Amino acid sequence: MSLANGRPYLAIPGPSVMPDRVLNAMHRAAPNIYEGSLVDMVAPLRADLKRVACTEQNLAIYIGNGHATWEAANTNVFRRGDKAVVLATGRFGHGWAEHARLLGVEPLITDFGREPIDLTRAEAALKAAPDARAVMVTHVDTATSALNDVAAVRRLMDDLGHPGLLMVDCIASLACDEFRMDDWGVDVMISASQKGLMTPPGLGFVFFSDKAKEVGKTSDLRTPYWDWTPRNTAQFFYENWYGTAPTHHLFGLREALSMIHEEGLENVWARHSALARAVWTAAEAWGQGGAFRLNIQDPARRGHSVTAARLSGKDGTRLRQWCEHQAGVTLGIGLGMAEPGDPAGDAYFRIAHMGHVNAHMTLGALAVMDTGMKALGIDHGPGAVEAAARALASD
Repeated sequence: MSLANGRPYLAIPGPSVMPDRVLNAMHRAAPNIYEGSLVDMVAPLRADLKRVACTEQNLAIYIGNGHATWEAANTNVFRRGDKAVVLATGRFGHGWAEHARLLGVEPLITDFGREPIDLTRAEAALKAAPDARAVMVTHVDTATSALNDVAAVRRLMDDLGHPGLLMVDCIASLACDEFRMDDWGVDVMISASQKGLMTPPGLGFVFFSDKAKEVGKTSDLRTPYWDWTPRNTAQFFYENWYGTAPTHHLFGLREALSMIHEEGLENVWARHSALARAVWTAAEAWGQGGAFRLNIQDPARRGHSVTAARLSGKDGTRLRQWCEHQAGVTLGIGLGMAEPGDPAGDAYFRIAHMGHVNAHMTLGALAVMDTGMKALGIDHGPGAVEAAARALASD
């Protein structure tokens, strides 16, 4: 007998839960791509995307996932042989750097392991590479859940007079964690549709400053498809996509953006913050009587969209599998978290609280995890779900 029969809950860090409003908006016949409602909605859709990024500058939209935006940003910014300072706080920082390396860019990686950026080490990295074309940062690394202080990196660059562009990966954080592109002095920001934007995977976004647009004019890596210029200055609908438009993704994204702005962006950030704190409060209680712990110890340095956690031995994988197959809640696997004695990273797992998520979804997932630890005989402290409920009640 399984208790998983019923509506499942996908609590992985992307693709996130898709709202019924988004799914219903996409459930339509193929539209006219030459004129009409689809064409007319693109300009306001672009404006609403910029509102989410808190920018009034430039935007290119691509058919692709987050990795596609790595390549789009890299090919528009860099020249072959350029150097890039990479402040890596998990698997995805290294992934972006590897994409750059394969294009002929020299990534100068400062590896912070599974922790957020330490500004003292970041300062040393910047001083060692005063001619770097760019500084690459992941706002929230999906693997480690480390949250990086982007504004502080910008201040450090300014204090040192470093001329590089500040490039930020917000794939896991956009519309979840507070991010203010223009106020924080970010030159290039990349994101994708399948996380905080609550739309199926398939759209990638590159926001870029006027400074980045000028610097990028000398790039020798740009190819016709990835060139951000026509996508940013499109006079005709076709020029936005370099081919057939991602029609139904656009209908879904339009509805998702409407939902975000109806709620209010700052309210969206506050909701994610409250739900994250509920997860962390439960984790603290579980840890009082067992091996349960969060990857990032300082709450101020944790992202609000996903939480990376650890048990011991293979208990992370055992708990994940029990939650999915016995209770209908799918947690995320541990990515890039192998360690001595645990080469597969079976101790780690992740719980997402991004996008279309509310209190009953988060509390339900926590209750299932608590039940799973009881069913599997995994040692843990008591009172976690009650503590999470108190945390939400106080918000």
